[in-house]
Amino acid sequence: QVQLVESGGGSVQPGGSLRLSCTASGNIPSNNCVAWFRQAPGKEREGVARINTAGFAVLVDSVKGRFTISRDNAKNTVYLQMNNLKPDDSAIYYCASKPAAHGCSLGASTFSFWGQGTQVTVSS
Repeated sequence: QVQLVESGGGSVQPGGSLRLSCTASGNIPSNNCVAWFRQAPGKEREGVARINTAGFAVLVDSVKGRFTISRDNAKNTVYLQMNNLKPDDSAIYYCASKPAAHGCSLGASTFSFWGQGTQVTVSS
């Protein structure tokens, strides 16, 4: 089992920044894929970004140029740096992980472990 804990959410004004952290513990595979998803009220959960153990990262078009995903393998932590936040970015943000053997696509159903989520609110 892998436990994931997110932190760093909060309320900011449009144009502001937040950095989310996702720290893993437990039986962590040496090669894994970690992703950030978000879910706004009344909307489906959507993948935002993912990164593999080697650091290869992919972000969806709606956040490219504004968000950055990175990881510190020594700390078992993945970060989501969010800049120039917009009201549409408001959602609960979840991190998720899976062994690399399962690939690193952003299909939510393919991820084995999930954090509890952290709220991000962007409002003036």
